[in-house]
Amino acid sequence: MFRKLLNSELGRPDIEKYKTLDKSPITVVLDNVRSRHNIGSAFRTCDAFRAAGIVLCGISSTPPAPEIHKSALGAEFSVDWVYRPDTVEAVKELKSKGYTIIGVEQTENSVSTDDFLYGRRRLEADGRYAVIFGNEVHGIAQEAVDLCDFTLEIPQYGTKHSLNVSVATGIVLYVLSRGLHV
Repeated sequence: MFRKLLNSELGRPDIEKYKTLDKSPITVVLDNVRSRHNIGSAFRTCDAFRAAGIVLCGISSTPPAPEIHKSALGAEFSVDWVYRPDTVEAVKELKSKGYTIIGVEQTENSVSTDDFLYGRRRLEADGRYAVIFGNEVHGIAQEAVDLCDFTLEIPQYGTKHSLNVSVATGIVLYVLSRGLHV
């Protein structure tokens, strides 16, 4: 028999407490993500994995927005975020601050998420990482891909060539977070 736990039984911190907790060394960069629902989902996923923050770039909407709030369920208040008008400039800024830039994209020589999931490759716990997720139709702009230290690819076995950006965000943050628990 399984009884669903009540929210009060989950031991989750409130927003004030969350803000004081250690965060993972992972920052999410959204490159021209069109859907406010996808952006809200990214906020919620970043909250779940205690990501360091989100950089919203280009046409990506920013809070406050009802559609973001609907998907984020308030995570837009717990997760730190900034807006940058140009993804390439945002990535250059992060690179200059010592971030390793990881693009989630199908490229020549991309690294499979399986290599992280099964421990064949890990992130350094003392590093700083910016993970770029691209536009729903065009992916990450090539100019931003060119700035990546490496790219990750999620193995897929069906007829479609990509996953929804919010789904990809959840998969990649889970995979990268293994071994980086704060």
